[in-house]
Amino acid sequence: MGGSSSKGEGEEEAEEKEKEEKEDEEEETEEDIAERIEAQQRKEEEEEGELPLGVDDLLDSGDPVLDLCYRKFKKLPCRVYRLMHLEKLYACGNRLRTLPDSISQVQGLRTLALDFNKMEDVPPAVCQLVNLTCLYMGSNRLVCLPPEVRNLQKLRCLWLESNYFQYFPRQLYDLPRLRSLQIGDNRMKTLPGDLVRMEALRGLWVYGNRFDEFPKVLLRMEGLEVLDLDRNKISNFPSLRRLPTLQLFSYDHNPVEGPPRVGEEVTLVGEGAAEAMQEREDKKERRRKAAEQEAEDRLALAEEEQRVIHGILKNSGSSPGRIASEGAFDGDAPPDGEEEQEAQEEEEDEGSPDRGGMEYDAAGLEYDEEGVEYETEELICEGDGLEYEGEALEYERGQMDYEYEEEAEGTGTQNGGR
Repeated sequence: MGGSSSKGEGEEEAEEKEKEEKEDEEEETEEDIAERIEAQQRKEEEEEGELPLGVDDLLDSGDPVLDLCYRKFKKLPCRVYRLMHLEKLYACGNRLRTLPDSISQVQGLRTLALDFNKMEDVPPAVCQLVNLTCLYMGSNRLVCLPPEVRNLQKLRCLWLESNYFQYFPRQLYDLPRLRSLQIGDNRMKTLPGDLVRMEALRGLWVYGNRFDEFPKVLLRMEGLEVLDLDRNKISNFPSLRRLPTLQLFSYDHNPVEGPPRVGEEVTLVGEGAAEAMQEREDKKERRRKAAEQEAEDRLALAEEEQRVIHGILKNSGSSPGRIASEGAFDGDAPPDGEEEQEAQEEEEDEGSPDRGGMEYDAAGLEYDEEGVEYETEELICEGDGLEYEGEALEYERGQMDYEYEEEAEGTGTQNGGR
């Protein structure tokens, strides 16, 4: 009994001490935190020893881009976390399991690459880098994402390929600017129906998962430009023509016989894709040539109409010059002061020699018969073999119109058949 009482008192003292320490931590000021972090960094610098060749120069360069890939680091050099000018940090292919809280001090970071490490979770401090636009965490040991990932409101590109996700991380719904999501080579069997909430998404890579059916929610993702479903077990693809902005669709290594129906501008990747795209290009080329031929035919018909109309006007004598002359003699009154001059000119003309076959009196102009025959012959030459006169002129014109309509109908039938 006495031993039990003594043990209880010891536990109470330990709990009180722990409680006091927590209260002291809560009362810790920002200055205290900064001093503690600095002391921790000094200690880590002493422990890390000599850095690999060339790393010191990189840290002292002042370059906003720092490449520490494939250096076999288990911990990044402490000096990294004091580089306030840093904008891009590449630490791929190391042996990192996490990052210290001090990484949150580098608030200028826009790009952070941590691919090919040994991380089992996104480091909490990374979720405090609110200015990140690109985060690469592929080929780690991730199973899920922490709720704090919602803090990355400026994130546009996230790569999570080759991890262990069995379910789509719904925390991503709260990232309004996320445009590119790489989550291939995981263990997902489907995609959630509310994926449409990711309205900004333009590229989605979900290759190498475990889809047996095409995720129907993708048919409502009308903003998608790139969709990669390689290496799944999908045996039937629906038409993707309802995705108006789609530019590239990859379906390779799925048990399908051929490509799905897509828009004419979509690039396909998969079995039978090359043949399908070549056939599509051939059809477009045939349509283009047919359109060009139709335009040429219309132009030729228009030119033929102009020649016929010109011939008709010339045969009837209704040239612009003649019309103007007839208007002057028949209907238009001469200007004031010109009547006497015209009468005098007429008297002079009556006593003048031959005027080139034209005879006229006060009633108006009359061409002689030779002049008319000359004009008719010229018309026959310009009409390309069409000979007509009098009432026959109207008949020939009507026949030509009928043939034009018939030819136009034939052209329309050809176009409709295509």
